[in-house]
Amino acid sequence: MPPDFLFETAARDRGLSRICGVDEVGRGPLAGPVTAAAVILDPRRIPEGLDDSKRLTARRRAALAAEIAEMAEVSIAHASVAEIEEHNILRASHLAMIRAVAGLSAPPCHVLVDGNMVPRGLNHPCETLVGGDGRSLSIAAASIVAKVARDGIMADLARAHPGYGWERNAGYGTAQHKAALQDLGVTPHHRRKFKPIHNILYQAAIASD
Repeated sequence: MPPDFLFETAARDRGLSRICGVDEVGRGPLAGPVTAAAVILDPRRIPEGLDDSKRLTARRRAALAAEIAEMAEVSIAHASVAEIEEHNILRASHLAMIRAVAGLSAPPCHVLVDGNMVPRGLNHPCETLVGGDGRSLSIAAASIVAKVARDGIMADLARAHPGYGWERNAGYGTAQHKAALQDLGVTPHHRRKFKPIHNILYQAAIASD
């Protein structure tokens, strides 16, 4: 079943006008930031075909992201590799979500959050939805916007650091990416506390002793 607008409609029926969907992407990759988006859809102008970003092709995601930017209110935010290292990936994801919501032109009345946790510090009325990107159109829109934005960042980083395949794998631990880590080493954009990267650095430290 595709996502629908039932959660948003229920909130609007309670008198809440600014309903925001928020989602993040990039928790699993070995490199790059984690990115979140907050989207407030206009009930009168909802792009057709919104769905969980993972169910869409890259071309379709890009087209929908452009439509969302034109028809809805959008805010995109990130948490850096340094913040992922300082905190952990879950907290960094929540920081990106908080920043995305804070970047909206005005505070939302209600936030639909993908997952089962309200980010600490997200001081707005919230509703968590497990698998929300496949259930709520607002969260689906946020997932698309965040995915397109982060993929763009990784494509830019790929030009500065060729060989890892980031323009195709977005920093995930594909066979090409792991092979390049062995051949080319670790970049400043890699998450050094993630196990595959940590193991490479540990082995390098032992070899240099």
